[in-house]
Amino acid sequence: MLGELLQPQHLLLILVIALLVFGPSKLPQIGANMGKTIREFKSALSAQDEVKVAAPKQSAQPEPAAQQPVQPAQTSAQAEAPKQEQKSA
Repeated sequence: MLGELLQPQHLLLILVIALLVFGPSKLPQIGANMGKTIREFKSALSAQDEVKVAAPKQSAQPEPAAQQPVQPAQTSAQAEAPKQEQKSA
């Protein structure tokens, strides 16, 4: 059945219909894109290696939070003292 569809007369008819639908300016672009698509598909099927995902790079510097010394928590009276000085100034 597929052999009957690929006869020269049928292929010529398909080409004429494609020419009428897409026009003479688009037909070469369509052919080139189809050729690229088929080549890329074949190369993807014949590729032996799978896609390799690179491991995320670890930073050479430790996190900034680890470098800062821990400061004792301020009491509410100490925190309010600078605010009162700014209001009076």
